[in-house]
Parts: sequence; C-alpha cells; structure tokens
Amino acid sequence: MSSDDLKDLYQEVVLEHSKRPRNYRVVEGANAEAAGHNPLCGDQLVVTLKVEDGVIRDVGFQGQGCAISKASASLMTGAVKDRTRAEAESLFERVHKLVTEGPESVDMEALGKLAVLSGVSEFPARVKCASLAWHTLRAALEGRGEAVSTE
Repeated sequence: MSSDDLKDLYQEVVLEHSKRPRNYRVVEGANAEAAGHNPLCGDQLVVTLKVEDGVIRDVGFQGQGCAISKASASLMTGAVKDRTRAEAESLFERVHKLVTEGPESVDMEALGKLAVLSGVSEFPARVKCASLAWHTLRAALEGRGEAVSTE
C-alpha cells in the first residue's frame, strides 16, 4: 500500500469512526473505569471495562472530543475486547510507538485495523488526541483513581 493510499484510508477510517463510534456506551456491570482529558484539544472521555479473570470481556467509552480522539477510542475498544491485560498493554505500547515514531517503527501488519492511526505521526500536535483513550484504558486497567491528562 502506498503512503498516499494509507493517508486516504486514514482519513476515511477516522471520519467513519468519529461519526459512528463503536462501543460508545457505558459498560453494564463495569468493574474498572477511568476518565481522561486532553486540555490542548478539549477532549474528555471515560473508559469503562468489565474485566474477568484478567481478560477484558467488555469495553466502552463516552465523552466528547475531536475526530481523531473519538476514532482512536472507537478503534481501541474493538482491538482490546477479549484480550488479556498483557495483550492490551502490548497494543498500547505498539500504538503509542506508531503515533509518535511513525509506521516504520512497528510491524504494521500485526496492528491490523489500528495501523490506520499511522497518519497521526505526521501531525505531532495530534498525537495526544490519538493516545488519550489508550492512556485512559491503561489507567482503568491499573485501577488508578485519578483522571488521566495528556499534559
């Protein structure tokens, strides 16, 4: 796939997930939760999880934010459902590397749908938008009570 094709796909997927986010809801029976805030962009979200035997059985998010923030949260919820905490942490690390260092820094094929977030690396000011949901997920999994901020 050429870089132009990837850019087009990135824009298309971001718009689709922003307009129709997946798992945009509070998880019923959630046993883990965290709030996140990106003061630069005004993004605010809450991630709720149902974790059983170390596996994320259900995940949802609610809040408001820019298109990249909502799309990243939507993609994240689909990617971590039915994964272990360790698998979710590994995904967090790879996505963070992708958005901060670019597509050449990770195995794009192994990221699946998350690979479309590579376009964020070209816009350093938007990295915090794309990573907010992931930092909030990590806080929920770790059981930290304080709100997460990208600042």
